[in-house]
Amino acid sequence: MATIVKCARTGCTERAALKRPKTGHPVCRNCFFSVFEEEIHHTIMQGKLFSHGERVALGASGGKDSTVLIHVLKTLNERYNYGIEFILLSIDEGIAGYRDDSLETVKRNETHYELPLHILSYKDVYGWTMDSIVDKIGKKSNCTFCGVFRRQALDKGALMLHADKIATGHNADDIAETILMNIMRGDTSRLQRCTAIVTNSEGNLPRVKPLKYSYEKEIVLYAYYKKLDYFSTECKYAPQSYRGRVRSYLKDLERLEPVSIMNIIYSGECLIVDSRVKKSIQSTCTRCGYVSSQAVCHACTLLEGLNKDLPLLVLGKHNRRANKELLASTAYVKTDSEITDFESKCNCSNNQIIDF
Repeated sequence: MATIVKCARTGCTERAALKRPKTGHPVCRNCFFSVFEEEIHHTIMQGKLFSHGERVALGASGGKDSTVLIHVLKTLNERYNYGIEFILLSIDEGIAGYRDDSLETVKRNETHYELPLHILSYKDVYGWTMDSIVDKIGKKSNCTFCGVFRRQALDKGALMLHADKIATGHNADDIAETILMNIMRGDTSRLQRCTAIVTNSEGNLPRVKPLKYSYEKEIVLYAYYKKLDYFSTECKYAPQSYRGRVRSYLKDLERLEPVSIMNIIYSGECLIVDSRVKKSIQSTCTRCGYVSSQAVCHACTLLEGLNKDLPLLVLGKHNRRANKELLASTAYVKTDSEITDFESKCNCSNNQIIDF
């Protein structure tokens, strides 16, 4: 006869429905929902992520992370009276068979959660789609272009909507992967700031990460048991990415020791970079006004390479001199697709886990 496992949460006598990936505790569905939501609420309160009356743009991709973010934040906003106005902001990278399908999910969520939706495309902002970029450069470095363009497009879209902040669905796995990537690349500048729960706060539009301490597996379980409507297909270009290899490595670590994800994050938070290490100085791009440590931001550099039919020339630190020569070769002319409103404003804690 099979042994009935009871929920481990104090005071609950229900039968356990799952084992939490984060703690290993058996819990019933309702206790899992409660603790998952309360941990995110605790993260929000500890990090002081929101203020009453703010207008917050939620990065909505249609995937599990952004869908859970929308659902939980709307729930907590009503439960605890945060007093926040939420709007959905989606970026259409122009990836056929992936983003066009996921945007249909976002549109259904727009109706379900009764939140306004704004969609901004790469084609509108940059004059290129990701499919056309991949046709030009191949699959090896496409995530570099997409990541840089997406970050800037989110800021542009949020500023168009007069948002005070952007909330993204970055989870604990994402943060741990980024820490490992920056260590392996020797990128001390990004390593210092990649664990921050609020970024771009120095005069720029702040970004907050309410799911920073939420495991990806628990996000999937929450979405599954809540029967949320989300798009689960992976980007067709992702398997070729450097992050994809780091993700596989992190999954191997998690299988051996689930707490390794949190340990990597805590280690990154406690890391102090030697004062002798040169730090990048943030200023603004002379072309588009976006925050940059260089005179011309990465997005403008990449876009110039694409428009001059020399996209691979601008990739990599060893090509910095070539980048400068390329960018200096033609006077900059603002295109109609650029959003001038962006220029006026744009610039991109230790947490205790609630246990039973």
